[in-house]
Amino acid sequence: MSGFKQADHKLLVIPGPIEFSDSVLLANATPGTAHTSPAFIPVFGETLKLLRKVLLSSEESESQPILIAGSGTMGWDAVGVNLVERGDEAVVLNTGYFGDSFADCLEAYGAKVTQVKAEVGGIPTDDAIISALSSKPKLITITHVDTSTGVLSPAKHITSLVKKHSPETLVILDAVCSVASEEIRFDDWGLDMVISATQKGLGAPPGLSVVLASKRAVEVSENRKTPQQGYYISWKKWIPIMKNYEAGKPSYFATPPVQLIYALNTSLKFIASKDISELYEAHKAASKYIKDELSSMGLDFVPKSRDIAANGMTAVRFPKGSTAPDVLPKLAERDIVVAAGLHKAIITEYFRIGHMGVTAVDRSRGDLEKVIKGIKEVLGKN
Repeated sequence: MSGFKQADHKLLVIPGPIEFSDSVLLANATPGTAHTSPAFIPVFGETLKLLRKVLLSSEESESQPILIAGSGTMGWDAVGVNLVERGDEAVVLNTGYFGDSFADCLEAYGAKVTQVKAEVGGIPTDDAIISALSSKPKLITITHVDTSTGVLSPAKHITSLVKKHSPETLVILDAVCSVASEEIRFDDWGLDMVISATQKGLGAPPGLSVVLASKRAVEVSENRKTPQQGYYISWKKWIPIMKNYEAGKPSYFATPPVQLIYALNTSLKFIASKDISELYEAHKAASKYIKDELSSMGLDFVPKSRDIAANGMTAVRFPKGSTAPDVLPKLAERDIVVAAGLHKAIITEYFRIGHMGVTAVDRSRGDLEKVIKGIKEVLGKN
């Protein structure tokens, strides 16, 4: 099976799921294996350690990686179940669709949510953030990359504002579309929780909720005054399981997706095999290439400036007079799949291109060049 090659298919360049390497897909085809198997236990344990490494967190910090069957969205529920008690104040920094949804989720668990909203394509101002922190909220959420706008929030800077103006506030980074494509330094920045998923920069098929929680966040969960408002994603259930697997011991609460963990392990080993800064630079280079080429065609972007534009995706406006039906089906005819707009305020005005994982890192594949060639042909820009 060492010569495995995935079937021919249309090039998938949406903001997730992304293209997967042959080695990751082969790992995902691991035969039926018990989650308590001596073969699987060290793989799961290593995967947890690698996740901590990729997010630049040390074992000494006592941060806790948690991998559970589910989507990235389940990370929001993990916040609600484990960290929110009814009546707690939460601040949601809103740069698009996913800020709205995160706020809805926290409100479902009884949080009193204050949203700090940016203009479409922008980020909240420092003054607005500082004002929202004046009430000393229990937690603040940052959508690192909102895929509805392609906006990259300055997570390091925002975290520094929190540390200065409300140091007890937990900092939650929604990094579903930024882990392994944007710089994240968990320990150095003082983050309390990173939420992610496997099907974007982490380069594995969808189906795993990915979380890294700080020692402080875990302690807040353990010391809550009221019972948790959930069962399946309770850290009381899962953290002992994760600790056991990392220590090389079989453990059980609910069955983990064994094959997905093999796939993620393969991808994480590739990511961790190089200096993480090389990974960031590869995504920056891919982003620059795509955005420069689109700019040369006279196209504009949803983010108000390149300084706050994501490196793992691009939200680009249609040329005047064009809409999704004029462009997306024609790209699909050329075996290129991009994503339509998502933000309701501008949903017909733009489309989205993903350039994460192997598409960005392995330039010999020619994925980016194929996308640009296709767009030029469809728009008559040759």
